[in-house]
Amino acid sequence: MADTLAALRSLMSSHSPPLDALVVPSEDYHQSEYVSPRDKRREFVSGFTGSAGLALITMNEALLWTDGRYFLQANQQLSDQWKLMRIGEDPAVDVWMADNLPNDAAIGIDPWCVSIDTAQRWENAFAKKKQKLIQTSTNLVDEVWKNRPPPQINPVDVHAVEFTGRSVTDKLNDLRERLIEEKARGIVITALDEVAWLYNVRGSDVPYCPVVHSFAIVTPTSAFFYVDQRKLSSEVVTYMQVSGFLKENGIEAREYGAVSADVSLLASNQLGPCAFKETQSDVSGGTEDVDSIDLIWADPGSCCYALYSKLDSDRVLLKQSPLALAKALKNPTELDGLRKAHIRDGAAVVQYLVWLDKQMQENYGASGYFMEGETLAQKKQLEGKKLTEVTVSDKLESFRASKEHFKGLSFPTISSVGPNAAIIHYGPQPDTCAELDADCIYLFDSGAQYLDGTTDITRTVHFGRPSAHEKACYTAVLKGHIALGNARFPNGTNGYALDILARIPLWKDGLDYRHGTGHGIGSYLNVHEGPHLISFRPQARNVPMQASMTVTDEPGYYEDGNFGIRLENVLVVDEADTKFNFGDKGYLSFEHITWAPYQSKLINLSLLTPEEIDWLNTYHSKCRDVLAPYLDDAEMAWLEKATEPVRA
Repeated sequence: MADTLAALRSLMSSHSPPLDALVVPSEDYHQSEYVSPRDKRREFVSGFTGSAGLALITMNEALLWTDGRYFLQANQQLSDQWKLMRIGEDPAVDVWMADNLPNDAAIGIDPWCVSIDTAQRWENAFAKKKQKLIQTSTNLVDEVWKNRPPPQINPVDVHAVEFTGRSVTDKLNDLRERLIEEKARGIVITALDEVAWLYNVRGSDVPYCPVVHSFAIVTPTSAFFYVDQRKLSSEVVTYMQVSGFLKENGIEAREYGAVSADVSLLASNQLGPCAFKETQSDVSGGTEDVDSIDLIWADPGSCCYALYSKLDSDRVLLKQSPLALAKALKNPTELDGLRKAHIRDGAAVVQYLVWLDKQMQENYGASGYFMEGETLAQKKQLEGKKLTEVTVSDKLESFRASKEHFKGLSFPTISSVGPNAAIIHYGPQPDTCAELDADCIYLFDSGAQYLDGTTDITRTVHFGRPSAHEKACYTAVLKGHIALGNARFPNGTNGYALDILARIPLWKDGLDYRHGTGHGIGSYLNVHEGPHLISFRPQARNVPMQASMTVTDEPGYYEDGNFGIRLENVLVVDEADTKFNFGDKGYLSFEHITWAPYQSKLINLSLLTPEEIDWLNTYHSKCRDVLAPYLDDAEMAWLEKATEPVRA
C-alpha cells in the first residue's frame, strides 16, 4: 500500500500541471455502484472493499470517505496511512478540498469516472480559492496497477420479450417521444442498466449484475449500441438479424471506444447514418421549428464528465434520464415474473433454514430454530463438518441454483455471525470468516438473479437462547418493518416521508440505523435500482412512490462488537382501495412479494400490538400457501411449525 501511494505521488508531481491532490472514486466509466474487478481502483489504492467510497490522495495525506454502512468495515480494513472520513459526520470531500488544499491547487480526476453533477459541484466549491479540477489524459491508478485484471470478453445475450414484456421498438418509440417533448435531438445513455433495459440485452461484465459494458446514443431517427464487437457472437448477431432486432429498430452496433468521437459528432449534428435536420419534418410532422430542437440530453448523475466535455454546454439538457423512471415502473409481465421469482427464492431460503437448523443441532448441540434451551457442550468439530459463514452461504447458493431460471447471485451474500453481523455490508472471506456459533445471532442478506426477476431478502435468526435485549431489538426492527409495509399514503409521497415509519419503533428505545430503509430492485437487472428510494437522505425527496414500482423494506439495528439485526422484504407499490379519496389524489399501498418466516422465538410478543400479531399470522399463512408446491414433506412440516400462529 505504501509503495502504491508513493508511486501515485510521483506521477502527481511529474504531471503537467503538477497535482496537489488526486481523486480516486469507486465508480467506473458508467458511474456504476458495482464494478468489474479491473475497475476497482479505489479498492486497489486503499484496501477498502466496500461498494461505496471515495479516496483522496494528497502529497502528505490519504483520506477515504464512505457512508454509515461501512464505518466499521473501513476502520478494520484501512491501514494507518489512511484516515477515515465519515459521510454525514465529517466535512464532505469538496468542502475538505476547498478548505485544506492551497490556493490555485490542481486536483486531478479521470473525467470518465466522475459524473457531470459531481464535477460541477466540485468546480463551484473550488472557485473561491481559484483551485482547479484537472482532467488527466490517462488514469494514474492504472499506470501503477501492474497486475490489473484484464478485460473479459463475455457474450451479450438477448433478453426475450416473454420476460421483458415490451419490445425494443416500443421502448424506443416512448424515448423518442420524450426527446421531442424536451426539444432534444439526441440523448447519451451511459448507465449500464439503462442500456440493457432499453435494448433488451443482458450480459455478465459486472459480477452479480447482468449488464454489458456499453453506451447508447438515441436520436429521433437513429440508435447506436457501443459495445466490444467481440461480445456479439455469431449466434446472437444471427438472432438479431433474423428477428429483425437491428433492422427493425434501426440500431447500429459500434465499437465501445467509438462513443467519444460519436458524441462529438452528435454535438455538431454530424452523427450518421442520417443527419437530424434532413429528417426532422418526418419526425415532428413538419410542425417543429428545427432550430428550437437542438439540445443533447445527458443525465448529470450518470453521464461522465469526459463525454459532457465534448458537448456544447449551452445546448445540453441536464436532466435525469427518462429511462430511469421508465425502467422502475414495472410492466405486468415484469411484475408477474418478479412475484414468481420471489416465490421460488423464498422456497430456497426455507430449504436453507431447514438444513441449517438440522446442522446446528447435530454438529453444535444447538437447541435449534424453535427451542430456547441452553446449547449443549460444544462438540469437537471434524474439519469437514465445520460450518463457517462462507460454507453455509455456499449451501444457500446451491439451493437457489436448483430453481428454474437461476442465473447467479444478485450480490455477494452477507453471511454474518455475532459481531460480524454489526458490519452492515459485511463480506465474509474463506480464510478469515467466522465459524457459526449457536449462542450468537446469525444474519444473512442475500439474493439471486433469475431470468424473470431479481431478489433480495434478509432474515436474522438465533439457534440458541437469545437474550432479552436481542429479542427487544429484533422486535423493534420487526415493528418498523411491519409499519412501513402496511403504510397507505397519497400519490406524490416520496421515500423521505416514508422512511420515518420504519424508525419510530426503534427511536422509542433510543435506537436507530445508519442506512436507508429501501431501494428499488431490477427485473433481472441491478439489485439496487433507482430513481426512487426510502431513506433519510435528501435524494429520497426527488422521486415520489408510484404504482408498479418495487422497493425494499429493510430496517435494522447494529450493536458494534455484539450483533446486528436486519429484516428485508421486497414490496410492490399498488393502488390502494381506500374508503375516501381526499383531494382526489388517489392512494397507494405496498404488497409483499418476499416469502420466508420471521423467527418467532426472537420476538417479544408482549411488545406487539394485536394488529401487528394479526399481520404476522396472516403473512405466515400466506408463506405456507405460496411455498408449499416447492417443498417436500419434511420441509413443509418445518415451515408449518415455523409459521404457527402466535398470540401475546
